[in-house]
Amino acid sequence: MQQPTTRPAGPPGAVRGWLDALAVVLAGLVAMAAVAALGLWLAGVDDLPDGGFAAVLAATLALAVGGTVQLDGGAGDFAAVGAGISAMPLGVSVAGAVAMAEVFLRGLRLRAVASGGELLGRIGRTALLWVLALALLTLGAQHSFVVPLGGDLAETIGGALGLTPEVGFHADGPTTVGIGLAWLLLVLVLTFAVSRRAPLPPALVRHQLAVRPAAFALWLVLLAYLAIGAVAGVLTAIVHGNARQTLAVVLLALPNLAWTAFGIGLGAEWQGRLVGALGLPVPKPLSAVLRAAPEGGQSTIDLGSLAEQDARVWWLLPLAAVLLLAGAFLAARRTPRTVRLWQHAVRFALAAAVTMLLVGLWTRVDAAYGLSVLGVGLGQGGLADLLGAVLGAENPLAGLGGGSLTLRPVLWTAVPLAAGWGLLTGALGALLATRVRHRGEVPAGSR
Repeated sequence: MQQPTTRPAGPPGAVRGWLDALAVVLAGLVAMAAVAALGLWLAGVDDLPDGGFAAVLAATLALAVGGTVQLDGGAGDFAAVGAGISAMPLGVSVAGAVAMAEVFLRGLRLRAVASGGELLGRIGRTALLWVLALALLTLGAQHSFVVPLGGDLAETIGGALGLTPEVGFHADGPTTVGIGLAWLLLVLVLTFAVSRRAPLPPALVRHQLAVRPAAFALWLVLLAYLAIGAVAGVLTAIVHGNARQTLAVVLLALPNLAWTAFGIGLGAEWQGRLVGALGLPVPKPLSAVLRAAPEGGQSTIDLGSLAEQDARVWWLLPLAAVLLLAGAFLAARRTPRTVRLWQHAVRFALAAAVTMLLVGLWTRVDAAYGLSVLGVGLGQGGLADLLGAVLGAENPLAGLGGGSLTLRPVLWTAVPLAAGWGLLTGALGALLATRVRHRGEVPAGSR
């Protein structure tokens, strides 16, 4: 007698795969939207005219995945606004990345290995839905505002002359979708590099000990910087006042500041320049150095230049050394004792170099604003007033108006410096780990 076949409960495999991919995308969007909305509300962007908050929120999410936002507008043929922002609010980015990684791994739980075809299928479905979500996001990340001229007479005259000023913004679609897709793929690659819970294809399993301990340790180092920065931000909000704006910086841009401090502590340099108002509070030494850029040039942001403004900046050097050494010790402890000391050092050096490269790319800022009247540029004053009237003085976009902000790492020196630090701390960490039990070892007395 033929036994009846039983089918597993739940949707078919193909449908379940698409539902898992949808869950990953929704988790990322919800996490990013929650952090961005709270940060923007604290920054005072909730009172934008014409229901513009939702559009600014969508634009912030576009920036968080590497997209760009363009500002434009004007007053008929009389005045024109031109601006562009390319800067990742990494607080939003990290929230989305962690949420997506966690949900993606939940679909692979209780698995030691997974076939390459299965993983590529999951990644492909997630990427397709993510691209569709980004396309919809760019449609929502656009808005325009009419700027009041002030007074009924001015409004009447301006209307008669066709001078009703308007300013708006929109996310650049191709850039946001293209770089946003690369952002997702990078998040998934880093997830498999860091997490011991992520199953690998059989061909890659033998390489995991060469990558995961060091990658996980460097991730913990970055998290430690975030924890220290969050404590410092909260204390600053309590002691120095301006709590809402300070907490807005913590939510939106804490990784930007904390991970730049990590690189500076290693001796790396950033080049930058700030013209006009910044809007949201940042550390005073950084702001002072950026404003001190020579005419037509840029300032160098490093330990020396920042310490001239505040000698406490020198503490970034021992902080980086201690955290990297702790990370190297942890990486060595999570690796079998059969791995040689020089192998630990080289692996940790490579992980530190890659980390510094990513930190440098993520912390780049390029924002330029300009207002021209009849083709003549007005510099930093006009647009600041224009955007301030529309978006409110508390808005971060308004605060940057009427000038420019650039912050770019000197990667050709930063990456080798990080590799050198990784080589040194990797060797010392492995040496210290020889005196403790490594993960997976059985104590001699229990054999």
